[in-house]
Amino acid sequence: MNFNLFYNFGRYMIMMRSAFSKPEKLSMYWKETLRQMDDIGVGSLIVVALISIFIGAVTALQFAYQLDGTLVPRYYIGYIVRDLAIIESAPTITCLVLAGKVGSNMAAEIGGMRQKEHIDAMEIMGVNTTAYLILPRLIAAIVVIPLLVTLSAYIAIIGGYIATVPVGDLTSEEYVRGLRSFFVPFNIVMMYVKAATFAFILTSVSCFQGYYVSNGSIELGKASTNAVVYSNILILLADYLIVLLLTG
Repeated sequence: MNFNLFYNFGRYMIMMRSAFSKPEKLSMYWKETLRQMDDIGVGSLIVVALISIFIGAVTALQFAYQLDGTLVPRYYIGYIVRDLAIIESAPTITCLVLAGKVGSNMAAEIGGMRQKEHIDAMEIMGVNTTAYLILPRLIAAIVVIPLLVTLSAYIAIIGGYIATVPVGDLTSEEYVRGLRSFFVPFNIVMMYVKAATFAFILTSVSCFQGYYVSNGSIELGKASTNAVVYSNILILLADYLIVLLLTG
């Protein structure tokens, strides 16, 4: 595979332009979109929940330790857990994990179809393969991943509560007071902007890696690995740019 930056970027743009073509048969695309929603959403619930609850718990415990002996009010722990979950950990870490789970699976699935010549067969039948294989995945990811991010933020806040209130570091009233303090509604907007952007990145990059995979099982493995690596790099870069644009 040619790793020339401009060559691959050009192929990526051509693929994405073709992917947004008019569907040949709407019902076929609709069924595929629902299948992808199930794979991305329901298939990732447990992983997202486990990661989120531990991130919230560790964040709360870490800040409880750092605030010990200071003059900062203890209820700030709830405030910090809430904002960190909404602004950063829920959208970014969730999508980094999904890039590894969902992205590698997309690259392997489409790459396997390319190697078994299923894509060539569909093209002979007149199917726009880029649109059929990529558009439903993009729509499903942009719809489902923000929902997973919302769930992640909620569970992270619960994790912070479980880690601090039952052990006596905070009272329930203090934690809830922190959650209600200094709330900025725009942070929710930022969370969803990040979630939708990251969903587009991890889906399109993973599909690109799988769609143009070469023959051979080694190449398929490389495509899956590249899908995760490139998605994570672009997600982190996009995270920086979004924060720069929305908070600058």
